[in-house]
Amino acid sequence: MGSTTDKIKGNANEAIGKAKQGIGEATGSDRLKGEGAVQEVKGKGQQAMGDAKDAAKEAIDRAAAAARRATE
Repeated sequence: MGSTTDKIKGNANEAIGKAKQGIGEATGSDRLKGEGAVQEVKGKGQQAMGDAKDAAKEAIDRAAAAARRATE
């Protein structure tokens, strides 16, 4: 899965999680609040994974560029 996909899914899970928590709060449902909290954390994790993939790709690209310059 690409970094953009991870970030999109992360944003969606975070938003859905927050919504579930709000609905759980409004209805007094501890189960829904808990599910929402878990889903929000999952979304934050997915976003972090996307950021890590971006950072790794950038580091690889910089290393490859430096290697090309060194051989020129």
